[in-house]
Amino acid sequence: MLNKQVIEEINSKVSEILQHSPAKDIEKNMRVVLSGIFSRLDLVTREEFDIQQEVLQRTREKLIQLEAQVKTLEQKLGLPEMEDQPALDTEAENTAETDSTQSASTS
Repeated sequence: MLNKQVIEEINSKVSEILQHSPAKDIEKNMRVVLSGIFSRLDLVTREEFDIQQEVLQRTREKLIQLEAQVKTLEQKLGLPEMEDQPALDTEAENTAETDSTQSASTS
């Protein structure tokens, strides 16, 4: 078996060689390049995405509540029910698609 001191000496020599090798510089340069690319892509963190998803869910719930309130008020006032609900949903989808297309084209 090898002496423990010999193993430690080999380990330190290998570490020293790796620290002074071009591989260390390449790794550092790649990190800088990738950081620059990611910053230009205008990415969001998972945490930011999850927060926005929660906000959207609460907004949808509030919209459903408000639609129910409007329907109740319309019924109390004797107004005819609006049959425009699908058009509103389609308009919201088109707006979302336009927003995502615009943000993709600006990147």
